[in-house]
Amino acid sequence: MSLSEDFRLPVACPSCGSHLMRVSQVKNPDDQVHCASCHRYICLWHEAQTVLQKGPGSESEALIEKAVNRGDH
Repeated sequence: MSLSEDFRLPVACPSCGSHLMRVSQVKNPDDQVHCASCHRYICLWHEAQTVLQKGPGSESEALIEKAVNRGDH
């Protein structure tokens, strides 16, 4: 039984280019989102929700880039 859920993010993983992400089923704001393909840390769930609401675009790209480069994983 999986305790995580996959979803599609409009912004691709910087490592492998996949749009399929994985998050805990609980979906707490501070839950980590990882790439479902290469398992790289992408961002926190609340950041992913912001990207999902805004859709693809430079603002979403910048948010993911900032989260990935933050280094608190």
